Amino acid sequence: MLVWMDLEMTGLDPARNVIVEIATLVTDDDLNIVAEGPDLVVHTTEDELAKMEPVVVEMHTRSGLLDEIRSSTLTLEEAGAQTLEFIRTHVPEPRTVPLCGNSIGMDRRFLAIHLPEIEEHLHYRSIDVSTIKELARRWYPGSLEGLTKKSSAHRAMDDIKESVAELVHWRNAVFVPSPTPEAPAPETPAPAPDDAGTAAGA
Repeated sequence: MLVWMDLEMTGLDPARNVIVEIATLVTDDDLNIVAEGPDLVVHTTEDELAKMEPVVVEMHTRSGLLDEIRSSTLTLEEAGAQTLEFIRTHVPEPRTVPLCGNSIGMDRRFLAIHLPEIEEHLHYRSIDVSTIKELARRWYPGSLEGLTKKSSAHRAMDDIKESVAELVHWRNAVFVPSPTPEAPAPETPAPAPDDAGTAAGA
């Protein structure tokens, strides 16, 4: 089982910026989607929105997220509780399943500060699809062929599904098992000694 998550934030500094969207889904170990979790837009104040860099304002405006943030009545605490309930439904035992996504370390830094109960329920290990992409680019550049270009939607659930699809690509293009060498033919057993012949030759 794997837990996938993506956050949209007002910036990249967890001490200064806040989470404004959180989406989660669960796959099995073969990357088949088991369940889509809640995709939640969190309300925040105009003071927090004013801290966004122009590029972030443009991104969240183009995606429609900015309008949804302003119209949402959901608090971060409520969004965190719904998300944790979904995760616990599929992963009841704490610290047993890693968190997956693209550049998931950034999401984990925000979780650690703003939603620590989610961070603490998941295993400390992560599966970062971005790391695999960077290694493949250097070691197996031919594996980039056929990789679907990501959309520019910058919405949490869309980003998660693209991350899952990307990992499927890397699994098929890079994590290919070596062919199993043919087992050597068994040796023909030596004939059993002829007791009569042995006695006659003695």
